[in-house]
Amino acid sequence: MKTIIADKLASVAQHQNITREIRVSADIPCEEGVLIAAEVLNNKASYNTLELISGRMAQVKRGDIIVGALGHRKALFGYSGHLPESLSPGDTLQLLNIGGVLGVCDSVNASFGPPFDARVLGAVLDFPYLGERIGVPARVGAEALQENPPLDTHGVPVVALVGTCMNSGKTAAACAAVSRLRHQGFTIDAFKATGVSLRRDVLAMEDAGARNTLIFTDFGVVSTTADNGPPVTRAMLSRLCANRPDAVVFELGDGVLGAYGVEEILKDPEIRQSLSCLVLCANDPVAAWGGVKLLDEEFGLTPDLVTGPATDNRVGKDLIQERLGIQAINALTDGVAFGDAVQTVLGLKTA
Repeated sequence: MKTIIADKLASVAQHQNITREIRVSADIPCEEGVLIAAEVLNNKASYNTLELISGRMAQVKRGDIIVGALGHRKALFGYSGHLPESLSPGDTLQLLNIGGVLGVCDSVNASFGPPFDARVLGAVLDFPYLGERIGVPARVGAEALQENPPLDTHGVPVVALVGTCMNSGKTAAACAAVSRLRHQGFTIDAFKATGVSLRRDVLAMEDAGARNTLIFTDFGVVSTTADNGPPVTRAMLSRLCANRPDAVVFELGDGVLGAYGVEEILKDPEIRQSLSCLVLCANDPVAAWGGVKLLDEEFGLTPDLVTGPATDNRVGKDLIQERLGIQAINALTDGVAFGDAVQTVLGLKTA
């Protein structure tokens, strides 16, 4: 065990009570969620920031000592990577996302250039035993995820936003819905169900007016999968609905076709039955058409609204409404109308 002074603590480590002065061990379990310290080995001109535990974004540079978490990532527009099979101090990993997930990069996005390389310094230690200097590897999350948590929405209406892929406007639409419903006097809670650890989206929902927010990382999940996606969604939905908000809004990160467990979540009968309003975020009219068809054929679901870049102008909205018979509203340019449409679907009456 040795002491290290860290420069930046990534947001993935938020729930651990650690400071810049940390203790690390050379014994590193190669398990998702284990916190490690690493030294950045190169500079980058783009995709060169790290989300800190404060929620602020900080530029990363060569020589920085950062604290992140071991994990994997399978992103369509971004770096992809996997867990190493073994790990020792001095080994090199890559920074897979701006939330602080570290792994072995196996696919590079040309738009971002090569990822940050980081030399492993050791596993960050936690000291859970009061008065004893017995350290154990620190892990992400405020609590452990149950294997099959029960789902109880207490009759609270639920809005789900699903996209055709990354960057299809899901978070913007979630924030528009939260903001408008909040302005109408309703209490709204929100969460992000799938993706790779990054608090930016739920922080945006808080800024829009969400009372309480959650993200899968709060339950120790670094990146969601087909296995952990449904249980962590059930856990977050039940947790927020127990607080009896007027509605819960949640975003399914990535797209319907992806590696983060969106399909398995939509196949869960209880989750599917709990949905009061389903919003499809699409990048173009063809994506909207395919998304509506996929949701119907695979999950027996029909979106109540379509938004996203496909609705950026009148042409796209008209095509969607004429060909699909579904209301199309742009959440960015007409957030009030979008929020009002969500309220109408939910059947909430303004006081």
